[in-house]
Amino acid sequence: MKHIISLVTRFIPRKYLQKVSHFFARLIGLFYTGNNVECPVCGAHYRNFLPYGRFKSRDNALCPNCLSLERHRLMWLFLKEKTNFFSARLKVLHIAPEYCFLKRFKALKNLDYVSADLESPLARVKMDVQEIPFGNDTFDVVFCNHTLEHVDDDIKAMTELFRVLKPGGWGIIQSPINVEREKTYEDKSIITEKEREIHFGQKDHVREYGLDYDKRINSAGFKVEVNDFIKDMDSEKVAKYALLTYDKITAEEMIYAVHKE
Repeated sequence: MKHIISLVTRFIPRKYLQKVSHFFARLIGLFYTGNNVECPVCGAHYRNFLPYGRFKSRDNALCPNCLSLERHRLMWLFLKEKTNFFSARLKVLHIAPEYCFLKRFKALKNLDYVSADLESPLARVKMDVQEIPFGNDTFDVVFCNHTLEHVDDDIKAMTELFRVLKPGGWGIIQSPINVEREKTYEDKSIITEKEREIHFGQKDHVREYGLDYDKRINSAGFKVEVNDFIKDMDSEKVAKYALLTYDKITAEEMIYAVHKE
């Protein structure tokens, strides 16, 4: 199973996976019935979640029902426990919307929800995050997760997100980070898919972020809070939602919460 999922995620483009992967995952999930883990996003229970990963598969990572991963479950809990996302009247821009969130966020009556992506068939608006087609100070909330490592000019994209966010607005901007790297690594001369996979970890990545990631976000104008929300949880809750299955290179994800003053 690990090998099959790894091959699928490596070689089938995301825009196609988004159309069909949930059907196959739910079918496989029938063989994982049980009550050891629970997905806080969709409420489904399983013996274990599915393995997931392009190269090194992580056990107990992918919810077969809604396709949430560890980072999605952590973000959902953060939004519920630490923000007004589910109660306040908010206009939201969601870049590269994750399948597990898309319908659930769209169904929330308190939100004016706009999903956007350059390629995804699931998004409402087709756009490049480096050229956001909305006016200044339009949104109360912006989400942009696991996208900036794919973008040619990530600082320009961050600046665009800052521009369309209202003063007093907030957001979450997540990216994979190599905690063994002090400074983000990028090289414009690395252009082939094979080279990018070797240097940046994926053929469609153009950089590998290091521990200076928050400083890059800050350079766009945001005030950044690197929130170790997961450390406040008891071990039983962490295990129940399967939040800690990352290896030591990736580590558990911190929440990069941003604010516009």
